[in-house]
Amino acid sequence: MIVSEIEINPPDFNDWPALLALLQVAFSKMEGRINPPSSLNSLSADDLAAKSRREDLFVIRQNGDPVACLFAVPQGDAYYLGKIATAPQHLRKGMARALIGAAASRARTLGLAALELQTRVELVENHATFAALGFVQTGSTAHPGFDRPTSLTYRRAL
Repeated sequence: MIVSEIEINPPDFNDWPALLALLQVAFSKMEGRINPPSSLNSLSADDLAAKSRREDLFVIRQNGDPVACLFAVPQGDAYYLGKIATAPQHLRKGMARALIGAAASRARTLGLAALELQTRVELVENHATFAALGFVQTGSTAHPGFDRPTSLTYRRAL
C-alpha cells in the first residue's frame, strides 16, 4: 500500500451509500460482542455526508469504490480518528496502517501533538492492533447508563 493512494477529502467523492456499506460490513464483527451497540447502527448515508463536512475523510478506492476509510477531526492537541474500516477482502494488506500514517502526516501539518482513538473494551484484537501501531492506552470511558468502562482511549504521540 502506498500512502499516495489515499485520498483526503476527495472533492469528487459522493458515494455515501457505498461508504456506509463498507462501514457496516467492517463493523459487523462487533454485532453481539459490544454493549452498547455501535453508533454506526444509527448512521445513514446522509449522516456520513454531513460528517465529511465537519471532519476529514481519508479514503482508499479501488475501481472507484471505497475499500478502506477513516474519519479524523482535531480535538484539543490531538487528531481524533474514528470509523476506521477496511473491506474484509482487503484486510491484512496494510490499508489501515497507511490510513493512520496519512492521518499522522495531516496531524503534523495541523500542528497537533498526537493521534487519539477509542475502541470498545470487548474488542481485544483491536487493542493488540493499535498497540502494534504505536498507540498506548491512556484512559477509559463509559457510555451513558453504564457503570463500567465500555471504551478504551488510545493515544500515539507524533
